[in-house]
Amino acid sequence: MPTILGAGDSSSGYEIDNGLLFNGANQYMTHTRGTATDEKLFTFSAWVKLGQAGVLENGTIFGSGDDGNGYTGDMLAIQTNGLIKQGDHDGSTDNHNVRTNAVLRDPAAWYHIVVAADSTQGTSSNRIKLYINGTQQTDLATTTYPSQNITFDCNTSGQVLNIGRSQNGENHTYWDGYMAEINFIDGQQLAPSNFAESNDNGIWVPKLYAGTYGNNGFFLEFQQTGTSANSSGIGADTSGNDNHFAVPNLGANSPTLDTPTNNYCVLNQLYKATTGSTARPTISSGNIAVARVADASTQSTFGMASGKWYFEVRYNSGQVDGYPQIGYSKSGGINAGEMVGFHTPSGSNYRGKIASTVVANAFDGTISSNDILGFYMNIDDGTLIVHKNGSDFMGSGASSGLDFSSTSFSNDTGFFHVHYNTNANSAHSEDFNFGGAVSFTVSSANADANGHGKFEYNPTISSTNYYAINSKNLAEFG
Repeated sequence: MPTILGAGDSSSGYEIDNGLLFNGANQYMTHTRGTATDEKLFTFSAWVKLGQAGVLENGTIFGSGDDGNGYTGDMLAIQTNGLIKQGDHDGSTDNHNVRTNAVLRDPAAWYHIVVAADSTQGTSSNRIKLYINGTQQTDLATTTYPSQNITFDCNTSGQVLNIGRSQNGENHTYWDGYMAEINFIDGQQLAPSNFAESNDNGIWVPKLYAGTYGNNGFFLEFQQTGTSANSSGIGADTSGNDNHFAVPNLGANSPTLDTPTNNYCVLNQLYKATTGSTARPTISSGNIAVARVADASTQSTFGMASGKWYFEVRYNSGQVDGYPQIGYSKSGGINAGEMVGFHTPSGSNYRGKIASTVVANAFDGTISSNDILGFYMNIDDGTLIVHKNGSDFMGSGASSGLDFSSTSFSNDTGFFHVHYNTNANSAHSEDFNFGGAVSFTVSSANADANGHGKFEYNPTISSTNYYAINSKNLAEFG
């Protein structure tokens, strides 16, 4: 089952402070393997959250063993048709392919993935074990197991191990999404219970691994902000082995606050408009960057029934048409009668929309490239206030915010989702910042009153606290 965590979910109180965002294009981590404790046994454990990987396309969690002949080598990947552990080496006897029938598609969830390998096992099905959220996957689509006593490239001296990319030089596949708390154990085939546990509510949650790592083992926490392959960088191995990873193209924005113990809102790869066009916006970079296509819309993964909420959007080009371009809609309410936010401007009349009502002069001018808009949503009082670059952006028609307190929205599930829409213009793109991960430069790093989020501008205005949309805040307010 998908794992979506709220405040206090870890039965041991264990918290993961950082994840890492991979953009699916050119970002990965790499380490040349040393002399192993045992090249025939390893356990790999990681928490992952999907971007496009596994939802719209394939994504590699780790890859090793490029033989230069177009083969994928040793690989663990989430693909559109299942979780796969593959060893593909130019026809050699160590080829294997184990794939689940279980398909991972929920972009709102953090999943715990474990592959435990021991090629010395006499029973072939014991040589590769795949686990999702603590459950061994026995309903398998493909069951070609490795030959007995083969060595695994991901744990073999001199081989290159990549995190977030396959090793094959001709057909790299990258990871689009998030990873957190990566443990690699050299010389042992371990169960997922070494890395996670069920809490009192039956939710699978992380715990600190307390065992040994073996020579090639490593622990990646992504807590450091540097970009070098040493103990102060993003790729630091904190197991004590100093098996530090180089981090090509990963930078200061790559570590995230979005983790399995505090899950942040993102845009929903699986949601698209059900009226009008069925076009889907292109959502990328861990579901926080979006490019517009004609007559398309999407919503966020999390919805709020109450509380006060904040998020930011950087426009990469000027204001375009939409109803609303960006705002909130009720769950499932994708037509004009179920939204509050921007409306298509008419000349110099920068209009808002509240349900089916157009609010003239709701906003104070146009939006230009690189402007950052802050959205302050007060569901309790029924108002939406928008700031531009840290200053009030409300116009004469809605000087105190868009007031939807007396508006009757349809009685669906009761949740308001962040909403994104475009009518016709396909030449624009935006970057969303829900506080957990950011794809544009944030210089101020403002947190909300609970200490959550990383924003360019302050989530508190006029002594009223607004909060990042994440599982801990939703457990308290939403």
